[in-house]
Amino acid sequence: MDTKIFRHGEIAQAAAAIKRGELVAFPTETVYGLGADATNEKAVKNVYLAKGRPSDNPLIVHVNSIAMVKEYAAEIPDNARKLMDAFWPGSLTIILKIKKGALSKTVTGGLKTVAFRYPDCQPTLDLIEEAGVPMVGPSANTSGKPSPTTAQHVYHDLHGKISGIVDNGPTRVGVESTVLDMSTDHPVILRPGAVTKKDIEKVIGSIDLNHHKVGKNETPKAPGMKYKHYAPKAQVYIVDEDTDWDKVVEWIRQQPFDVGMMAEEKVLQQEVLPMNAIQFSLGKNVQDASARLFDGLRQFDDQPNVKAIVTQAFPAHDLGGAYMNRLNKSAGGMHFDRNAVK
Repeated sequence: MDTKIFRHGEIAQAAAAIKRGELVAFPTETVYGLGADATNEKAVKNVYLAKGRPSDNPLIVHVNSIAMVKEYAAEIPDNARKLMDAFWPGSLTIILKIKKGALSKTVTGGLKTVAFRYPDCQPTLDLIEEAGVPMVGPSANTSGKPSPTTAQHVYHDLHGKISGIVDNGPTRVGVESTVLDMSTDHPVILRPGAVTKKDIEKVIGSIDLNHHKVGKNETPKAPGMKYKHYAPKAQVYIVDEDTDWDKVVEWIRQQPFDVGMMAEEKVLQQEVLPMNAIQFSLGKNVQDASARLFDGLRQFDDQPNVKAIVTQAFPAHDLGGAYMNRLNKSAGGMHFDRNAVK
C-alpha cells in the first residue's frame, strides 16, 4: 500500500483512516507511535504484524482526556488521579486495572491491566478527538530496532505496511514515556522516562523502581521489559564516564572497519579522530543526548561499513536514568573497557 505523509491540516484524513481500521503513525513528545483504534481487535492485530512485535508484549493506550480513561479503567485510585493532574498531558504512562471485557486481550497481552497515556502533542490529541476512539501506540518501528523520533524514521521502517504518518517534525524528548504501575499495592516504575522517580514521589510519596527480570514464559506488564530493544545492526559499546576518550580513539584507529562515535560536542571537538571514526554529536547535555540517541543509532544503521558504535554514558539519575536504560538495552550491556578492548 502507499504510505501517505499527513501534514498540518490533514488530521481529519488521518482520523478517517483510523476509523476504517487502518494504521497511522502519530507523533508524541517522546517518540512516534503506531496508531490503531484500540477497540478494533483486527486493527490492533495488524499493529503486531506491521512491527513484527511479539503478541505477549502489551500495548499502551493513548487517550486525550481522563474521561476516556474512565470508560475502560475499573477504577482510578486517588494517587493515580493526582499524577494525572500533575503530569498529563505528558510523558507518564499509568497502568490501571481495567473493566472486564473493556479491551481485547490483543491490547492487554492477556493481562487484567492496561497502560494509559495522555501525550503532550496537539496533533495527536486532535487525531484521537477526530477519530473518537483511544489509540494503541507502540513505537512506530520494526520491533527491536531503535525507536523513531522523526516521520522519516517511521517511513524507513514501515512504508508500504501502514496507511500513513502524521508528520510533526522531530520529537522533543526522544526516549519513551515513564511507565508507572498503579495496579498494585505499592506503585512501581517499570520503565524510566522523562518523568522521574523524584518527580512522582513529590506528588504521591515513596515508589519503587522495577528490577524484576521477566521470565521466558512470563507476560511483561509494560513494553521494553522482556525483549531486545533499540538495537542497530552494529554492536554498541557504552563508554563509561571515567573512560579516557584518547583510549577509545586509539582503539577505533586500530579497527579494519568504520566505527560510529556518539558523544557530546566537547568530546568530539577535543579529539583528533582517525578517518574511520564517523562522528555523531549528542549535543551539549543529557537532554540533548536523550533527544538524539535513537537518531544517531538509526543513522549508523544505514551505513553498512559501520561495524561498531561507541556511545557516551551519562550519570544514571533523573533523565539520565532513562537515557542509560535505553543505551544499555541497545548495547546489550556491552561496555567499551570490558568488551571492546582486547
